[in-house]
Amino acid sequence: MGFFDFMTEDIAIDLGTANTLIIHNDKVVIDSPSIVARDRVSGKIIAVGKEASMMQGKTHENIKTIRPLKDGVIADFDASEKMISLFIKSIPALKKRMFTPALRMVVCIPSGITEVEMRAVKESCERVNGKEVYLIHEPMAAAIGIGIDIMQPKGNMIVDIGGGTTEIAVIALGGIVCDKSVKIAGDVFTNDIVYYMRTQHNLFVGETTAEKIKIQIGAAIEDLETPPEDMSVQGRDLLTGKPKQVEVSYREIAKALDKSIQRIEDAVMETLSQTPPELAADIYNTGIYLAGGGSMLRGLDKRISQKTDLPVYIAEDPLRAVVRGTGMALKNITKFKSILIK
Repeated sequence: MGFFDFMTEDIAIDLGTANTLIIHNDKVVIDSPSIVARDRVSGKIIAVGKEASMMQGKTHENIKTIRPLKDGVIADFDASEKMISLFIKSIPALKKRMFTPALRMVVCIPSGITEVEMRAVKESCERVNGKEVYLIHEPMAAAIGIGIDIMQPKGNMIVDIGGGTTEIAVIALGGIVCDKSVKIAGDVFTNDIVYYMRTQHNLFVGETTAEKIKIQIGAAIEDLETPPEDMSVQGRDLLTGKPKQVEVSYREIAKALDKSIQRIEDAVMETLSQTPPELAADIYNTGIYLAGGGSMLRGLDKRISQKTDLPVYIAEDPLRAVVRGTGMALKNITKFKSILIK
């Protein structure tokens, strides 16, 4: 076993709809968009991660960009496996090795995932040389990453807004007491913006541009204390067909995202209403923790706080909270044995 241990490398993966992060030796070594570009003729993968994401929406018919994950689960098995394998091969410390070492991995999965989808994640990992593959539920990983002691008999509420899904969970005693997984998250926000620009400004913008808008001036409420500057957005005019530019303010984006944010609020309210009274009492004192990229939407914390009358805290470095937690679970596999799914 000793020799095998020496041959084994530990990695923690947050396989997200929008971004994939990998931790190796307590460092985030991969932080890339979950996207691959494939040559249609040869079927070969020509780019992965940031490189492929720059191609998105700009390809000719010979190149196809694929996002292998949809709504937090694997939609394109082959592409996801190639993507994971390319990411692992590009980890600097593993590049030096002559052959791929056996891997012990912990991968996080959405809480609303089915058996079949779970097996797809597991098989993907086993095929890139994962000898021991553990799965961990995303809200759990987020809680560990935020720094909550999840083994305590105390209730904590986590809202993890990712790219494909929003995971809401109440956690106590190292388990998920009640949870809800809704498919309204970052991707839907981006599509809301595309739709809004199209209907209100007669401007056709691509997903990449819409995402830039979301990051630069996205907001959840129409009166921010420190509003971002208006943004110039370029796209194609739907009436004349010419390229054109319009100015967009954060208030418009808040309008565009309103309905989707309402649905996240409703899911939070529903989860609260299913919480056992003793845990509800805890949550009244501890409040709600936000993680994931969606939690960075300006004013979202305030909006959820107004809706629930609870204090809302955003995790530090919310984009990496989940992978940090996954990494911690990997380091203390014995301590967290109960929450890892073998």
